[in-house]
Amino acid sequence: MHILVLGGTVFLSRTVAETACDAGHQVTCAARGVSGNPPDGVEFVQVDRDQPDGLAELGAADFDAIVDVEVQSPTRVRRALDALGAKAGHWTYVSSGSVYADEETTGQDAAGAPVVPPPPKGSDETDRELYGPFKVACEEAVREVVGDKAFICRAGLIVGPRDVSDRFGYWPARLAGGGEVLVPGAPDDLVQYVDVRDLAQWIVHSAQNRVVGTLDAVAAPRRWGAVIEAMATAVGAPDLALTWVPGPWLAEQGVAPWAGPDSLPLWLPLPAYAGLMSRDVSASLDAGLTTRSTEEIATAALDWERVLGLDRDRRSGITREREAELLTAWRAAA
Repeated sequence: MHILVLGGTVFLSRTVAETACDAGHQVTCAARGVSGNPPDGVEFVQVDRDQPDGLAELGAADFDAIVDVEVQSPTRVRRALDALGAKAGHWTYVSSGSVYADEETTGQDAAGAPVVPPPPKGSDETDRELYGPFKVACEEAVREVVGDKAFICRAGLIVGPRDVSDRFGYWPARLAGGGEVLVPGAPDDLVQYVDVRDLAQWIVHSAQNRVVGTLDAVAAPRRWGAVIEAMATAVGAPDLALTWVPGPWLAEQGVAPWAGPDSLPLWLPLPAYAGLMSRDVSASLDAGLTTRSTEEIATAALDWERVLGLDRDRRSGITREREAELLTAWRAAA
């Protein structure tokens, strides 16, 4: 197959290009080329999707499959569809679980869960507060143009090699550091994520096998306690000790959930956000999604953390000093 990856230079899109190339496919990557480099063995075409004719460099080529990872701009998505949609045999658009309107109800699936409305006409396509609504608009554009050739792949939290968000890597790095580790929430809370390599393999599999429709791209939910224990087994230091601290108390101390400064990743307030980490992905597994063990994911994530630098300033997570202060305050309160 000849697969076009719109992107191909960073994180997911680069992993898709690598995976397709390793599977023996002819791969073309089309991007500006300012965020990173495509993998060896692919054809690279420099394009600029901010320009009306920005994909002209791709010429009149026909592609068996196209993979688009555009973040949230319907304008860029439509330009690609207008230029390439009629010539593509299969079209993957990587969307997001952020499209869902009901964040609390557990066990929802892509077939029945309501989504948020698209943004008002004329909205700023760079407004991150409108990420979910813009993703909905991008999905609608893909369905409108390529119809039954469209695979809408709604990704959950993507983790693993080349992730720079710290939304997962914080934990393998912290567990490897040893000592007393503050773990937010409760062991029976559910968490969901997908390794970037598993997601890339599924995207390539779906192109090969003409998987279409709208599906969630995330592993089955797991108990948070089981995830932490698996990570600890894989990468934890010998002197590791886990201390569970309730989420409501952490919120009172100003600790943020999920991501960002002074946050604890993979923790979300419950029950308000229980639906975001408990999606029913039976249909995705039936459609070929396979996922690797937490131990393997944690080991690879720690290797990547070492490349980035274990002691760097982080986008997400808390410092060791902040952690020690919280643990001391929690023991006093408890």
